[in-house]
Amino acid sequence: MEARKHRNTHQGAFILFCLFGFLFSLLFARFVQLEWTGKADGQTLAVIAERQHQQTRTIKAKRGTIFDRNGAILAEDVPSYTVVAVLDPKMTTDPDHPHHVVDPKKTAEQLAPLLGMDVEAMERILTKKAKQVEFGAYGRNISFELKRKIEALHLPGIAFIRDTSRFYPNGMFASHVIGYAQKNAANETVGKMGVEKELDRYLREEDGYVSFAGDINGFRLPGGKERIVKPDNGANVYLTIDGKIQSFLEDAMNSVEKQYKPKKMIAIVADPKTGKILAMATRPSFDPNKRDITNFLNDAISYPYEPGSTMKVFTLAAAINEGVYNGNETYRSGSYKVGPNTIRDHNDVGWGTITFNEGVQRSSNVAFSILVKEKLGEDRFLQYLHRFHFDRKTGIDLPNEAVGQIRYRYPIERITTGFGQGTSVTPIQQIQAATAIANDGKMMKPYVIEKVVDPDSGKVVLDHGPTVVGEPITAETARKVRAILETVVTSEHGTGRPYQINGYRVAGKTGTAQIPSASGGYLTGRENYIFSFLGMAPTDDPKLLMYVAVQQPHLDVTETGAAPVSQIFTTVMKSSLQYLHIEPNGEKRMKAKTAQPQALDSWIGQPAASAAEQLKEKGYVPVVIGRGKYVEQQLPQGGDHVLLGERVVLKTDGAATMPDLRGFSLRDAMKVAHILGLRPSTKGTGYVVSQNIRPGAEVRKGDYLIVELAPPRQWEKEAAEKEKEAALRKEAEPHE
Repeated sequence: MEARKHRNTHQGAFILFCLFGFLFSLLFARFVQLEWTGKADGQTLAVIAERQHQQTRTIKAKRGTIFDRNGAILAEDVPSYTVVAVLDPKMTTDPDHPHHVVDPKKTAEQLAPLLGMDVEAMERILTKKAKQVEFGAYGRNISFELKRKIEALHLPGIAFIRDTSRFYPNGMFASHVIGYAQKNAANETVGKMGVEKELDRYLREEDGYVSFAGDINGFRLPGGKERIVKPDNGANVYLTIDGKIQSFLEDAMNSVEKQYKPKKMIAIVADPKTGKILAMATRPSFDPNKRDITNFLNDAISYPYEPGSTMKVFTLAAAINEGVYNGNETYRSGSYKVGPNTIRDHNDVGWGTITFNEGVQRSSNVAFSILVKEKLGEDRFLQYLHRFHFDRKTGIDLPNEAVGQIRYRYPIERITTGFGQGTSVTPIQQIQAATAIANDGKMMKPYVIEKVVDPDSGKVVLDHGPTVVGEPITAETARKVRAILETVVTSEHGTGRPYQINGYRVAGKTGTAQIPSASGGYLTGRENYIFSFLGMAPTDDPKLLMYVAVQQPHLDVTETGAAPVSQIFTTVMKSSLQYLHIEPNGEKRMKAKTAQPQALDSWIGQPAASAAEQLKEKGYVPVVIGRGKYVEQQLPQGGDHVLLGERVVLKTDGAATMPDLRGFSLRDAMKVAHILGLRPSTKGTGYVVSQNIRPGAEVRKGDYLIVELAPPRQWEKEAAEKEKEAALRKEAEPHE
């Protein structure tokens, strides 16, 4: 019995020995095979091992910055962060160093005030059944300074996702020209409108990366190989837009929009010697930071319409150039027969027998019908329409340019085209054609992109310059046309009298264009027109050319359509001529341009008092925010090109406080709002006259800043009244 038991034990041991021996043999054979081939399941083991140890880190690139012609920033990438909260307890491996939110209530109480969020609302988010949560708009696009404040709280489970956001510092400012860029599903920033779209291939960036051998915690192993692919930053774009002139235009259009509530407005300011577009704006417009867009087309280049009497400028030029215009010759105004049709002057009855020069001044349709039909001839007039390029696009460097249509099939259309009815053109076509009048016969191609520059090498990768696209008339003709158009503004009969500018000679032509009705024919009613003016100054040697159109404004019973148009034209033209130091009274002398913008020093880390003093000495206006001693952030940033006299905002490392914004331009007020992380809201146009946060009060990111603006004269008046009140109070005080 006992012997049988030992025998069974030996048999079991032998079986186990054989089994383990077999398994060992298999493992050994596998080891030899792996060692010999270096592969497992068809994959190279060395590659697998390298992948497990290889670490890759992205090096973020920057989309190109868009500047105006003076170097002021119009669009740029700014660093931003998104706050996230990790709620999954499994993310914590060491209870003493938790990586998830342990105490939602305490976390909400400390974090919510910094984000400008309600504590209870944040606590509800932090108690959700999720692995990770965000805090909506409150936690997105936060600044580096706020990130550091949150990190200083050492809140378990609170982390950050680094990103960049596209920022437009001036808000609604040449918006249809600049356009906007937006992140797509792949988190790539892509241009969607305007220059952002047109030059997306130049502006677009490509991230780089660094790859290295690392340990399980992601740290680089000593002696490990490292590979670096540098980021490819987007190229910088410089526009022909002049920020000052654009500001004049935006302010004037805002004021007219508020007062007259028109359906549309279009305005373009150009340098007729070069074709550079110095300012361009339309209404309705939008803020590219908010993308509150109602019209995705730039009406200045994409909206063909019947121009009305501004077209008479080119009919007049054609007649003079062909030698068939005699301004002292007389004709019978009132009506003119074209086959079965009758063309009438805008007052229906005319002004009796008058000269052609007076007919131009009064904007007589009959005068221009005679010029086309009897003087020029319809075929020759058509040639001039082609010579002025009304049959093609200008080729301006912006997307979605449209082209008008020359309607010349029927006899009546050929005649009405001479005074701007039937045939349609775009505003930019009129600007291009008018450069020939202002530039002594040479017609210049309009453009808005000055150059594109590689930010790393400084190499100019795209360069635009003045281009003569035709010479439809002679220099002598151009001078004669300007002289006659000046009388449209100065003559007692002239329709352009509201466009006179004190101290400057202006030449131009008014327009009142009918609007086609959806049911056929044209709209009726005194407001249902596109009122416009095409003008240039000074007359003898125009430095600026401007077109303004206002569609269907709400007018008082005593007002004409010239009221809103002239308000824009005269304000912007006069301010721009003075800004460019164009001598009044038609003198040809032009002083040196305003001082060129200078690269701003970085004052970050410097004592705030010293930085402010040095900025004053350099000719800037410092605005110090906060109660700290050292500069923590500045706007404009170091390296930005800034004109002398501009405000430079310095934020200190202490508690953030609100400065007195009264007298600030909208642009300067937006600098303060951006650097403090406030949510701005504006009322009116011009300069700040009141603010909802009192000066000196502490502010936090996410607070709403509401400022009321008024035109310069109103602001100056209010400021003068306050100074007068202060002086009276001082006089009333008892004297020793």
